[in-house]
Amino acid sequence: MNAINELAPTGKLRAGMNLGNNLFTRKNDSGELFGVSVDLQQELAKRLGVSLEMVIYDQPGQVADDATKGVWDIAILAIEKTRAKTISFSPAMTEIEAGYVVHQTSTLKSTEEVDAKGMKIAAPEKAGYELYLTSALKNAAIVRTKNFGASIQIFNENKVDAIAGLKPNLIESMHKLPEGKLLQGNFMTVNHGFAIALGKAAANNYLQNFVKELIETGFVARSIEKHHIKGLIAISH
Repeated sequence: MNAINELAPTGKLRAGMNLGNNLFTRKNDSGELFGVSVDLQQELAKRLGVSLEMVIYDQPGQVADDATKGVWDIAILAIEKTRAKTISFSPAMTEIEAGYVVHQTSTLKSTEEVDAKGMKIAAPEKAGYELYLTSALKNAAIVRTKNFGASIQIFNENKVDAIAGLKPNLIESMHKLPEGKLLQGNFMTVNHGFAIALGKAAANNYLQNFVKELIETGFVARSIEKHHIKGLIAISH
């Protein structure tokens, strides 16, 4: 089977779009989606010679959960080993640091200190960095939330000691965290790539070359610059 048949089996490219990460996907006042993800999916559909249909989700975990259901053909998701059980990822296109905000009264100064006994960390369930923390944390406990906004709420209610998030989102949200302070450093670097269901060899090969070309031509970097996204870094060749 060729790549077009594997990537667009219905004759159109159905892209799973995650509104939970506004570094990639946003909605304008009229409800239309725009952003780096939209640019990338539109470019892929154009190359394949098919139309683009966007399948919209509120959170990345919902996108990942539908990977084997034939609801979408392709998505852009954080590359993560738990997801790799059902999803095949392209090479990484971008990177983002993930870090912590703690309370102003906290004596902690660096991200390494957060993984301590008794610490409670808020993180949205099934976000790429939450999946990472689930396997990486040795002592601290994760309090899983519905979304990033819910993490902010329970932090402000003093129900947790720290809030985990992508650093650009944390920085942008500091005005909503009046009792918070951003810790130095990061606990991981999140890489994003195209995601498809496992078992599509021709599509995998196509995406390998497509991503290589996007990186070499600076397409990803130009899209990030166009949308003024701070903290999202294009992988360079």
